[in-house]
Amino acid sequence: MRELLHRDAQTIIRHSIQAVLPDEAVRRALEGRTFPGKVVLVAAGKAAWQMAKAAADVIFIEKGVVITKYGHIGGVLENLYCFEAGHPVPDENSFHATHAALELVSGLAENDTVLFLLSGGGSALFEQPLISGEELQDITSQLLACGANIVEINTIRKRLSAVKGGRFAQRCAPARVFSIVLSDIVGDPLDMIASGPAYADTSTCADALSIAEKYHLRLSDPARKLLLQETPKELHNVETVITGSVRELCSAAARCCRELDYEPMVLTDRLSCEAREAGSFLGAIAKSHSKCSRPLAFLAGGETVVHLTGKGLGGRNQELALAAAAHITGLEHTLVFSLGSDGTDGPTDAAGGIVDGTTLMRLEEKGFNIHDVLAENDAYHALKSVNGLIFTGPTGTNVNDISVVLIQAT
Repeated sequence: MRELLHRDAQTIIRHSIQAVLPDEAVRRALEGRTFPGKVVLVAAGKAAWQMAKAAADVIFIEKGVVITKYGHIGGVLENLYCFEAGHPVPDENSFHATHAALELVSGLAENDTVLFLLSGGGSALFEQPLISGEELQDITSQLLACGANIVEINTIRKRLSAVKGGRFAQRCAPARVFSIVLSDIVGDPLDMIASGPAYADTSTCADALSIAEKYHLRLSDPARKLLLQETPKELHNVETVITGSVRELCSAAARCCRELDYEPMVLTDRLSCEAREAGSFLGAIAKSHSKCSRPLAFLAGGETVVHLTGKGLGGRNQELALAAAAHITGLEHTLVFSLGSDGTDGPTDAAGGIVDGTTLMRLEEKGFNIHDVLAENDAYHALKSVNGLIFTGPTGTNVNDISVVLIQAT
C-alpha cells in the first residue's frame, strides 16, 4: 500500500507540473497578434527562460534580455541575452541584468513594443534599487525571516525600487508594453506579481508604513522616506494577459487524481497561513477520513509562510509535510505531499516534502524529534534522512504550491 501511494504521488506531481508549463500558454497569448514596430523582449522570473523560448518560437524578436534564477537557463536563445541572478534575495547580478533591460527599452518609439514576460521570483531578479543593494538585501531578509506574506513583502519592495510598482512601464514609454504574466500569488493581483513592474499600484504609502511598523523593520532614513513616495496609479501604455495560476495547477492535480481512481476535493486554491498550521490541518483531515470506503484525495493550492525560529535548512513545503507527519503516524493507507511548482522550496534543492504513516517512526529511529526539528526549521535534513524530499529540478513554471492528501480505501 505504501508503495502504491508513493507511486501515485509521483504520477500526480509529474502530470500536474506538465499541465501548467508556460509554453503553450505563451503561444496562445501571442496567437494572431501583430506588432507594428520592432519588438524587444524583457523576461523576468523563475520561468523567464521557458517563457522567452516559447515567445521566440512564435514571433521575431529583435533583441531581448532574460533574467532568471541560478541554474534555470536551458540554453542559448537567438538575439536574447540571458542572465542568472539571486533569489529570494536580489544580488549584484540582479541589478546588472535589470540595468541591461532598462538600456534595452530606452529610446523606443511609440509604435514599438516591449514584450514583457513575467513570472514568480521577478521581485528579486528584476530590480534597480533606490537604496544601496546591501540595505535592500537586508530589508528583504528581515521580511522573509519574520514571516511576512508575499503581498506585504512586495508592498515594501515597490517603494524601494526604480522598476517596481508600475515604474518599469513608465520607463518603456512611449512604447507599448504587452505583458504576459504567469501568476504566483493567490488571487492573481497583477500589481503584486513580481511587485507589478508594468501594472498600476493599488497599495498605498500608508500600507507600506503599517507593514514596516508591524514587523519592526530596521530602515535607514532614506528608505523610510521612500515609503512615503507614492507609486504610479495609472498606466496607459500597457496591455496584460494572465497565462497561468494556482487554480490551473489544482485542476490539473484533481484530474490526475480522478484518473488514478481517487475522488478528489479541492479544499482551496487560496491557502495562506503558517506552513506548520497547514500541515496540521491536512493531517487532521487525513485522520477524519482514515477509514474511507473509497480512495480519496484532498488538495490545497496557495502559498504558506514560515516564521523562522531556528537556523536549520528547509522550505515551507517541507515544513508543511513534516508537520502533517505527526498527525498521520500509524495510518497505513495515508500519504501527504507538498511542493512548489517551480521545483524549488526555500533555499534548498528540493521541491518539497512527502510523508506517510511511517515517517514519524522512521525519523525517531534516526534520532530526530519532530518538534525540535520544526523549532529549528530544519525539515530538509530530517526528511532527507528518511527519503522524504521531492526533487524535480527547475520545472520552467511557477504558479504557487500544491499540497495533497492521498487516502486509500481500508
